[in-house]
Amino acid sequence: MAMPYETILFEIKDGAAKLTLNRPDRLNSFTVQMHEEVADALTRVEAEGARALLLTGAGRGFCAGQDLNDRAVGPGDEAPDLGESVEKRYNPLIRRLVTLPMPVVCAVNGVAAGAGANIAIACDVVLAARSAKFIESFAAIGLIPDSGGTWHLARHVGQARALGMALTGEPVTAETAEAWGLIWKCVDDDQLMSEAEALVAKFASGPTRGLAATKRAIRGAWMRPLGEELDNERDLMRELGRSADYQEGVRAFMEKRAPKFSGS
Repeated sequence: MAMPYETILFEIKDGAAKLTLNRPDRLNSFTVQMHEEVADALTRVEAEGARALLLTGAGRGFCAGQDLNDRAVGPGDEAPDLGESVEKRYNPLIRRLVTLPMPVVCAVNGVAAGAGANIAIACDVVLAARSAKFIESFAAIGLIPDSGGTWHLARHVGQARALGMALTGEPVTAETAEAWGLIWKCVDDDQLMSEAEALVAKFASGPTRGLAATKRAIRGAWMRPLGEELDNERDLMRELGRSADYQEGVRAFMEKRAPKFSGS
């Protein structure tokens, strides 16, 4: 029996999954319940045969990170174990997003702050509304960027900009995020969802094995020297060259028609 969702919206249609964080009154900030529902939905993404995923937020923001009310402690109470929260909730979420065997598109429809910013930039292709902002808000409460922030930020924008974002907490506009390479594209607010949904539909009808292998290879290349990556490219090309989608792609090219990929 499927888990009932109260903090997210989720659907799969024609191979395209859409997961919407749905606590707009709290800027879609995370609670334990939201973590559990998102984890369940991501399991369904694979189990129910989706070939691409769109992640976005409801209302005027994408995600403000952790809902601090969900961790509230009173005077004299024992301090919460934030390491446990990261280990049990945020780290598994980031690992799932970066290892899903399909493209993950994030449509940042408004502010993305704290863990919300880092969840967004962990996705494979990030589009942001022109009015959106990315804020590494951890320093203001004496913390470090979690949810993969210390890893992704420097790799996306370089150490100088990563340190500037993390230490000052200054908002970065969507236009600046695009110029810095933090995201793929900044689009007009009224075009965000249509462009994101079109992109996800394209991926969902594409050569899924090849797209997943591309994602895996590029993400894994950070940890491999060139010689090992050349060997990895050879092995992946050998594997994909025997796939049904490669054969269909070649036939379609030769026959001057649009390919009909099966994802296999």
